[in-house]
Formats: sequence, C-alpha cells, structure tokens
Amino acid sequence: MKMIFTILLVLALQPASMEAGTHSGTTEADSIHAAATETTVTVLSSFPSELTVDGLVSLSRGNFAIQMGAFSRLANAEALQRRLAEMLGIPVEVIEEGKMFKVFINGSLRGSAPCLYIPVAFPEPERWATPSTEAEFTQHSQVAGESVAASPDNPAATSPETIPSGPVTDSLTAEPAADTAEVTAVAVPDTIVFTAENKPARRNFSNLFFLRGDSPWLARYNYFGKSVALVNALIFTIIGSFITMIILLVFILLNRNRMEKEARLRQYLLEQYQSLIIDYLFGNTGSDAFRKIASDDYRRQVLVEQMIDVSVNLKGDSEAKLMKLYMELNLDADSLARARSNKWHKKIKGFRELAFMGIRDGNDEMYAALNSRNEILRMEAQIALVRLSDTNHFDFLSQLKRPFSLWEQITLHDLIIQHEIPVPDFQKWLNSSNPTVVMFALRMIREFKQREAEPEIRKALLHRDQRVSQLAVEVAGDLDLRSTLETMKRMYKFQEYNNCLEIVKSMGKMPEQSMLGFLKLVLDKEDDVQLQIEAVKAIENMGEVGVQALVKVMKSEYKNYNIIVRHVLDRRIY
Repeated sequence: MKMIFTILLVLALQPASMEAGTHSGTTEADSIHAAATETTVTVLSSFPSELTVDGLVSLSRGNFAIQMGAFSRLANAEALQRRLAEMLGIPVEVIEEGKMFKVFINGSLRGSAPCLYIPVAFPEPERWATPSTEAEFTQHSQVAGESVAASPDNPAATSPETIPSGPVTDSLTAEPAADTAEVTAVAVPDTIVFTAENKPARRNFSNLFFLRGDSPWLARYNYFGKSVALVNALIFTIIGSFITMIILLVFILLNRNRMEKEARLRQYLLEQYQSLIIDYLFGNTGSDAFRKIASDDYRRQVLVEQMIDVSVNLKGDSEAKLMKLYMELNLDADSLARARSNKWHKKIKGFRELAFMGIRDGNDEMYAALNSRNEILRMEAQIALVRLSDTNHFDFLSQLKRPFSLWEQITLHDLIIQHEIPVPDFQKWLNSSNPTVVMFALRMIREFKQREAEPEIRKALLHRDQRVSQLAVEVAGDLDLRSTLETMKRMYKFQEYNNCLEIVKSMGKMPEQSMLGFLKLVLDKEDDVQLQIEAVKAIENMGEVGVQALVKVMKSEYKNYNIIVRHVLDRRIY
C-alpha cells in the first residue's frame, strides 16, 4: 500500500514539479549535458536513498515507462539489459533513439505514459575498495561505463558505478527523455544500488596458467557480440603445434646425427672386415680373429654383408673355406631367423644370405613365398631357389600360381646366362595351368632353340588364352616349325585381329607354296590394309612362284591390288 501511495503521489505532483522546475532555472546533472541544458526536469525525492530490487519490481508494475540508462554502444546497453533481467526477473528492453541505445522497463508505454529516469549503480567489490586504488577505480568506472545522475539533493549519485558485463570502451550516457514535446519525463535522482552476492575470488599465480579455478582461459567473453573462445582454442593449438615442431626438430637432428655416425662406422668396419676376410682366405690369419666381431649384433651383421660381397667372386676352395667360416661363427642361424621372419624385407635379406652362402635349410620358406602377394618377395624366392638347386633349378615353376611377370622372367634369364646354369627342357611347362609360366617356357624355348618341343608348341597354338596362342604362333615362325602351318590355317578364322596378323607374318617367315591359295584368299577377302600387305609379303617370300602370282594380281582391274602389290615389290622401300 505504501508503494502504491508513493506512485500516486508522484503522478499527482508531476505537473507542479515541471512548472516549479521551469521557474527555478536549476539544471539536473545528467550523463548527456546537452540534453540537460535544453530540458529542465523537476527533481523528485519521493524515493528512498537506495531503491531495492523488490522496490523496482513493484515500481515496474505502474503505468509508466522507466529508463535505466542510455549508451552510445549497443554492447554496453545489452550488458546492462542482461544484468537487470537476471536480477529483476522482468523484461528489459534496449531501444535505439537517434544515436543512443536506451535501456527501458515498460518501454512500450513510451509516448503514452510518463517516463521515469532511474540510474543504476553497482557497488565496487571490497577487494578494490582500498585507498591506493580508489582513484584508479573511479577513473576506470568513468571510462568503462556508468549511468550516474548527479543533483544537489542526491550527492551520493556522483559515486563511481560499474556495470560488470564484459569489456566496455565507451562512456555510459543517460538521457532523461527521448522527446520532451511528446513525453513528460520525471527524473528521479535516487540511485538503485544492487549488492553482489558472490564476490570474485582473488586470482593467484597458479590459476593464471592452468585450466582450473578462476583461470582467465576459462572465462567466456563477448566482444561486439562475438565470443573469443575460438581465439583461446587457436592460441592453445598454435602453442601445441610450436612445441610439437620443436620436439620433432630435436628428434630429427638427433636421428640424423646418429645415422651419420652409423654410416661412418659401417664404412670403416666394411674396410676392416674385407681385409680381415682376405687374410683369412689366404691363410694369414685364423678364425679366432672373428670371434670378438661375432659377439656384437651390429658388427655381426656388417660382417655377414661383407662376406656375401666377397663370396660373389669366389669359386672352388676359397668359396668352401668362406662357407665353413660362416658356419663356424653360427651366422647361418641369423640368416634362417631372418628368412622365417614375418616382415617381408627381413625375409628378402635372409633369402639372399642363404642363397649366396649355399645353405638349403630355408628352402621351405622360399617355396611358401613363391605365391606371396609381394612381387619383390616372390622374385627373391625364385632367384634363391634357382641358385640353391643342384639339378632341377626351375622346379619351382610347377608350384607357381601367381602371375609370372615379364620382369621376373627377364631376371631368371639373366641368372641363367651369368651363372651358367644348365638349361632345362622347358617344354614340360607348356602344359602348366598358369598362362604366364607357359609364356615363359615358350620364350625360353625360342631363346635356346629347343626345336624338339615342336609337338607341344603345336598344341599351344590352340591355347584358350589369346596371349599364349599369339606367342606360340610367333615362336613357331621364329623357329621355322612348318608342321604348325596347317594348324595356323585352320585356326585363322576363329582368332582375333592380332592373332590373325601374327599368323600371316609367321607364314611369311616360313614360306610354303601350299599356303599360296590361303594367302591370296586373305588378300582378296580381308579389308584391313595391314593384313593385305603382310599376305603379299608372304607370297613374295615364296620366290619365283610368288612373284609370278603377284604380277598376275597386278593385271587385275581392282586398283587396290595394284597399289598394295606395287608397294610391296618396290625395293626402294625395303
């Protein structure tokens, strides 16, 4: 009832107070001095010196608007709006008028009801209320943003006031009213003081660098409506990346230094061990000199590598003596362990060591690696098996199920030539279920002129794989296997273009007059120019009979025949 009576008294005294204010000529001190000089506002002292939160909530239920402050920046106005809304629990609005952002309660009543101006002050924390910092805090509050109404009747209103709602850079400015012509503004000089319940704890040194307590890294700021939490995350990311880079740099430098030292040591040991091995082979030193070396794992591996390099150029007694030393030092156990390793690069190393030293204990591992998915491992296993076999060097071809690449075939051929390995009879692999093995056998038959394989080659002409069939036709022509001509003639019309072209070429390599009619038919029926040219070449290779047949063709009225025959018979071209 007392509050309602107070509101009614304010409304009743409003006209009288405005008139008295006009005649008195006194000016209300305001945040905007220009507005204070233009409009004279009557000062009422009907409110207590400090209006509580409950009192302001009750006052907001009246039929008038209440202005709590005015700011030149929207962020400051929104900060005060959030603070008041949290404390009062009632709607608080921010309204833009001119170049100012004003904080209103019951802002919808502006222009239709009286407007009260009640400035707000938040008392400073006790930890700042010291004589040494009072002047500094007063200056900070004036810069950070206040809403202070000064008047002769209320000197306490000039005390510093702060709105702790984030970083504020402009002065908080308050206006008594937006438009004096339409709205009658009644300014209340009394200040509403809100007391903070939770005082901020003093920040110590440990909380400044660790993510706990009141560390500033855990605070969420709002600057011009944008959070800087992402900035904090980026700072941590940059710091973490920089530390990681330093650690990696140190690790790389240390590792590089270690590798350089290891390379120098390896080169030194290789030179020393080479001299020592040569002295041993020529009888100048015994095996006891190697005992100390074999006791160290690193030096032991270097010794194995040097013994393998030396064994490449050894034959006879010297090779046997070096192998004996290898066995005495128990180095073969290391090679077998590597050959049985689960890592492919260690397997390859073990295969090479066993192959060069002639140790056959790891052959089972080599046979198992023949069908590995790793092409390099397969090739090393093949080379090792060829070197370790005494008689049947290529028996592994019968167990090979994986594709036998052209590079592997070339490697094995070079191995046969370099190490003078006895050449087996390759025709037994022409019946292999692996097409690549059959192709390797055909190439080796042609390379080593194994014409006794003619019956098997004739069967290979009809192989279901077109690549094998084409290679068989080519090998038959290169080896002049004339018994295959009839088979080629019968299979011609069932083959694809490349095979047909290869059949005509092979007939030209082994000219036979019985094939003249077939070749003339190819010349007449085929539309492909390349096939016609190869057919004319094959006819010409038959000698006088073939040339006469071509001359007769030239007299034909069909012009294409004349062009092709003239082209083939022109010796300036070939």
